[in-house]
Amino acid sequence: MATPSLSVIIPVYNAEKTITRLCAELIRLYDHKYPLEIVLVNDCSCDESDSVCRQVQLEFEQVITYIRLARNFGEHNALMAGFNHATGDLCVTMDDDFQNPPEEIAILIAEIEKGYDVVYARYGKKNDHWFRNLGSRFNDRMARHILKKPAELYLSSFKIMNRFMVREIAKHSGPDPYIDGIILRTTSNIGSVQVTHSERAEGRSGYTLMKLVSLWGNMMVSFSLIPLRLMGLFGFCMTIFGVVMAVDTTIDIIIPTTPDPTDFDKLTTTTAFFRGFQLLAISLVGEYVGRIYLIVNRDPQFIIREKFTARASSRVAETVPAKEPHVR
Repeated sequence: MATPSLSVIIPVYNAEKTITRLCAELIRLYDHKYPLEIVLVNDCSCDESDSVCRQVQLEFEQVITYIRLARNFGEHNALMAGFNHATGDLCVTMDDDFQNPPEEIAILIAEIEKGYDVVYARYGKKNDHWFRNLGSRFNDRMARHILKKPAELYLSSFKIMNRFMVREIAKHSGPDPYIDGIILRTTSNIGSVQVTHSERAEGRSGYTLMKLVSLWGNMMVSFSLIPLRLMGLFGFCMTIFGVVMAVDTTIDIIIPTTPDPTDFDKLTTTTAFFRGFQLLAISLVGEYVGRIYLIVNRDPQFIIREKFTARASSRVAETVPAKEPHVR
């Protein structure tokens, strides 16, 4: 059986102090075992990551492809840029801060060779800040209900997938991709294996509260119509409540032995019915709009400003003019 080629996609954000060491370690561990490709995607870092990535690509030009995005698109969009340029039979995604030890990739490879499409890393202990861990738990709960994620599966950014899965992910053209959502929508042939989660080598996580909220919102809006349906259910309940109150008010008016309804009762009945009906109507319209949004939105997923491609003999720079950006 031929040795599979291996691509490692690393979204880079403010990693000037770690990315050179990380690439060197990956090459030391795997370049002699597999046809290796490292794809660095710089998501518009604020530090000197760009110059550092250029230097490391020049040093290891036979292995490393470097992509610089025109602005900050977010981790999942940066990964999509990597998927669209990775060529390996197996593809690993990992962080740039050594929290995913490079030697643990061997464990992922051994597991996916059992026949899985995707293998996620799970951690016995996470060495993130408590706030990040809290966000991960909340994300896990949401994914169970919205994406129908198996309860025992942990959606880690450290994972490996086969070429079939990479091709299917790369087909997604929406402007707000959520990689795990695409995976769960594509296959149920998913494995999981325990690995080590280390302390960050440098700096701190780039995920702020607003970025986490944006990620959760993306999961809900881009991959599910549940929020619209919950609104519709609430509107339906309010409509039923209004009908019941209207019947009760009408009975009070017709039967002389019962006290007449007050103006407040009449106003509450009318308001409950029409507000419920309005919510129900809005959710119906929203259902159609939501389905159209899931299909038609053509905003750019990522825009590449420069790309330095790994070549055996020379370094090739592909610079995209600002007026004609490469848009997928």
